[in-house]
Amino acid sequence: MWPRVRDDKLFASALLALIVLAWVSLWIWSSSPWGRFLGHEEGGEAGLADDYLVLLLVFVAGWTLMTVAMMLPTSLPLVTLFRALVRRRPDGGVLVALVVVGYLAVWTLFALVVHAGDRGIHAAVHHDAWLDDNAWAIGASTVLLAGVYQFSSLKYRCLDKCRSPFSFVMGHWRGGRGRSEALRLGVDHGLFCLGCCWSLMLVLFAVGIGNLAWMLALAAVMAFEKNHPLGRRLSTPLGVALLVWGAVLVLVQVPLGDVG
Repeated sequence: MWPRVRDDKLFASALLALIVLAWVSLWIWSSSPWGRFLGHEEGGEAGLADDYLVLLLVFVAGWTLMTVAMMLPTSLPLVTLFRALVRRRPDGGVLVALVVVGYLAVWTLFALVVHAGDRGIHAAVHHDAWLDDNAWAIGASTVLLAGVYQFSSLKYRCLDKCRSPFSFVMGHWRGGRGRSEALRLGVDHGLFCLGCCWSLMLVLFAVGIGNLAWMLALAAVMAFEKNHPLGRRLSTPLGVALLVWGAVLVLVQVPLGDVG
């Protein structure tokens, strides 16, 4: 029994260290001159922004760190459950790593979509005088969209999948094709997690990825909504709060980034 307990503690400590390292890295990054490129405000800036590949790599790296810091903790029940299932296999560590890689890959691809969309918005603002004069409408629309999505059937379906890690693992794992199944498990879980949280992450992006206070608050909300037994009761009031926030932004016409 002792080797198993010690092994479990080492695994939990390694995951915790990875998450803490991600938070510390984000804090250092946000305090550096490169921190301004974590958000959307610099997307149309001259200079570095003209080197699209560099800007893209910087943004994706920051988003991946953010995913490890914010989203990986919300998926710890599934990761630890899967690890317990495969711990006796000689390739158990590789299988767990593939689940995490597949999960992070989904969020990294989403970062590419977000970055492309942000570039498109900057281009639209540059060519549309009304958008340029009413940039607050973009942030307000983002918050209102997140509020409406809180009440969607897709959001609830994805939450149900994420709240049942045992059923999810059993439905995706047979063990015959270990590595490919583990990677697919991570990807599928990432897709459902994305379905739960994409709109809230867009709100964070609009506020600024480098805003650690907002990141911590939102990470706690998403973890509670996905994993706590009372999380089902949070979705509705959270949706109402987002709709009220969006309505206030429309009334006062203040850019969302000004709240950070």
